[in-house]
Amino acid sequence: MVLSRYFLLIIGFSLMLLNNHTLSAKQFNVLLFTKTAGWHHQSILEGVNAMKVLAEKHHFDYEWHEDANQFNPKNLERFDAIVFLNTTGDVLNDEQQKAMEQFIQSDKGFVGVHSASDTEYQWLWYKQLVGRMFVIHPAIQTGKVDVVKTDFPGSSLLPNSFLWTDEYYHFSEPYTRNLQYILTVDESTYEPAAQWGNVKVSGMGDFHPVSWYQEFDGGRSFYTALGHLPATYQDAIFLNHLYGGIYWAATGKGF
Repeated sequence: MVLSRYFLLIIGFSLMLLNNHTLSAKQFNVLLFTKTAGWHHQSILEGVNAMKVLAEKHHFDYEWHEDANQFNPKNLERFDAIVFLNTTGDVLNDEQQKAMEQFIQSDKGFVGVHSASDTEYQWLWYKQLVGRMFVIHPAIQTGKVDVVKTDFPGSSLLPNSFLWTDEYYHFSEPYTRNLQYILTVDESTYEPAAQWGNVKVSGMGDFHPVSWYQEFDGGRSFYTALGHLPATYQDAIFLNHLYGGIYWAATGKGF
């Protein structure tokens, strides 16, 4: 009888520990990738710190890496979303690219921040994943950003329009037809013209998107062009925008 009670106590204690572990488990796990093979943004460290704040506030796990060897199938199984934060240039080799493709195809998510669209120009699948690619930008300026889609986690807490200071990218034409646009910038509120050598633009016109999302190749992709300046990563508007995109990319849950 005493022995039976002892085993019952052990089983009960084990179940209690298991239940507590389940209750304390994090929502999801994110791979934060900041490798650069070109321009290195000064805001990367602030972005990493912002991810720490978001992870603590919203109860998820993340790992920060600049080592492309993290991109192998076995390792990527541990994550629910990959965040490219101010990456630039060619950052993954062919095998690592294949691992990332398989990751997205397994119903996982991608988040691109700012110069993620200035990354991997020779990889067509990646350009389709991001949706549009960076072409050129004018000087850093303040402009009016408008929310054009409110029923998305990355925009639901934002004001309908707000003044924002950033490096407003001029983008290529879209690489997919699936893009759902979230934010646009009003070019009448800043000077959009820019010229770098033979590349010259006057702006994108009446419709200048700066954030969007899509379902792509079995998974999900969210992109925001905001995030050039270090101070951005302490701004509540941006942090709400970024977390909403991460949440949707990692879970597929929306409104």
